[in-house]
Amino acid sequence: MSKFTLLIHCPDTSGIIASVTSFFYKHKGNIIYIDQYVDVENKIFFMRLECEFAKPVKIKELKKEFEETIGKPYQMSWHIYTASSKLNMAIFVSKYDHCLYDILGRYRSGELDVNIPVIISNHKDLEHIARGFDIPFYHIPVIKGQKDKAEKQQKELLEKENIDFIVLARYMQIISPKMIKAFPNRIINIHHSFLPAFAGAKPYHFAYKRGVKIIGATSHYVTEELDAGPIIEQDITRISHSHSVKDLILKGRDLEKIVLARGIKLHIERKTLVFNNKTIVFT
Repeated sequence: MSKFTLLIHCPDTSGIIASVTSFFYKHKGNIIYIDQYVDVENKIFFMRLECEFAKPVKIKELKKEFEETIGKPYQMSWHIYTASSKLNMAIFVSKYDHCLYDILGRYRSGELDVNIPVIISNHKDLEHIARGFDIPFYHIPVIKGQKDKAEKQQKELLEKENIDFIVLARYMQIISPKMIKAFPNRIINIHHSFLPAFAGAKPYHFAYKRGVKIIGATSHYVTEELDAGPIIEQDITRISHSHSVKDLILKGRDLEKIVLARGIKLHIERKTLVFNNKTIVFT
């Protein structure tokens, strides 16, 4: 059995859903999921569809016909993804280990349906974790004034391993525009939700002094504007006067793990669609 996921966006007009569903019916496909959203302000239509075929399908011919009969007439931006092949995910880390442990635990249990060919770090501190999960670890130091050299090594490794997307599991380096351009909307980051109010090395300490009542975490796609990319997932937890700085840090790290994992899973399952720095998330 063949299964495909279709993501589209295009100018909103009548007949899109009927045309798309009729196309797959014509090819003897069984639609098992469909969801759509209309951005009324910008008059843009978004849709996600999953379809199963009882018999093997010639994907190249299917895509060509879809473009000619549906894509061009409706001025669509569209992608059809097959469910048979897993995505290759690279993990970038520095010294914090909580997100890395969580990702690898979910990966080992089968919760994250991906391949992880490589873990890249600018420090050696977490190499033992990669070794424990039997995943190749590459130490690529980022030396001041020589960041281009490190990035060149990273890109060569990513190309060699056919990496589809990157997860920054608390990687404490700014990603360059060149890397972002090579992986548009395919680099996922996690950060606490204090930005920009409590930026810097000790945000939880500053938040504690201000008596915050909630803390949160945000996973988003990386863009050239620091920590301002399309948001994939967010969550919060409440704080009271009885919580210490240590409590805030522990709660924050728990949120970071959960929110990053959700963001990764949504990306793997092709449930995100980015348009104008905004992410449409299908559930």
